[in-house]
Amino acid sequence: MPPHHLQGPSVDEVRGQALAKFALAVAAAGGHRLLLVGPPGSGKSMLAARLPRLLPAPDLHQCIQMTNVLASAKRWPGQIINQRPFRAPHHTASFAGMVGGGPTLAPGEITLAHQGVLFLDELPEFRREVLECLRQPLETGAITISRAGRQATLPARVHLIAAMNPCPCGHFGSTPKRCRCSPHAIRRYQDRISGPLLDRFDLRLQVNSPTLPDLLGPGNNDASTVQGEPTEQALLRGIERSEAVREQRGQKVRNVDLTSQALDRWAPVGTKGLKLLQNATGRSALSGRSIQSLRRVARTLADMEGLDHCGPEHLAQALSLRLDWAEQDRPVMP
Repeated sequence: MPPHHLQGPSVDEVRGQALAKFALAVAAAGGHRLLLVGPPGSGKSMLAARLPRLLPAPDLHQCIQMTNVLASAKRWPGQIINQRPFRAPHHTASFAGMVGGGPTLAPGEITLAHQGVLFLDELPEFRREVLECLRQPLETGAITISRAGRQATLPARVHLIAAMNPCPCGHFGSTPKRCRCSPHAIRRYQDRISGPLLDRFDLRLQVNSPTLPDLLGPGNNDASTVQGEPTEQALLRGIERSEAVREQRGQKVRNVDLTSQALDRWAPVGTKGLKLLQNATGRSALSGRSIQSLRRVARTLADMEGLDHCGPEHLAQALSLRLDWAEQDRPVMP
């Protein structure tokens, strides 16, 4: 398996946020899409910028793909690319800027991020049509664009991570500061993310503001260590275990891309798991896509522990990493 080449800033530079760091590792291990929801200043962008460091070094085939993408965009630096891209387009990005187009059918942000990370900050601020155009390439790993009778299919296999505030002012559900938004404004803001797009985020996490001890705690007493060991090292070992387990069972794709048949083979749902999903579906009306997503995350969690067996405890953990707005104190429309 390719070694980790520790590209970009260290995860240990983020104080506190132990659960968010773990979610980053799960996203890296399985290719899962991650949405971070929290107030301004809670560290969402810092966390997103550290996802590339948790990804394995690209193999030769992936390096050639990334080099070809830059060459087609007339950005080739004259040598083969060996680092995964990190693209963070502004929320004012146009449809063509995101998916590609123009007279030469130039690649957009989702192609420029191929085999790397696409970070969408302030997710609800993006135009709805720009966000909706991401649904198909997230499933297929490619984007087809057509302009003036010409058509091109471009690669678009990305690690997607997004961040958003819970409301326009950013402090809904936040303890230190009081939210100033009306219930109607909060609901309208959250509803800018369509259900089908939200459903495609396997991991959805509430990120709270770090506490003063988190920010100022010295040495091994702060949240950047796990049992005296840097969090990054512990997370990387879990990711490497997941890669080894997938290799042993002959799996060629990321867990996020597992088919229903593969899930039945490698992540079967037993009696306890079925009851757990039935209870969760009763509370949150989980869609078929959501249930399969939970099974994929559960498989990744088992992989990170180095286990062949994926049990109900992994399904329960996957549910805990999937924020459900319906179960929050979300304001109800009159």
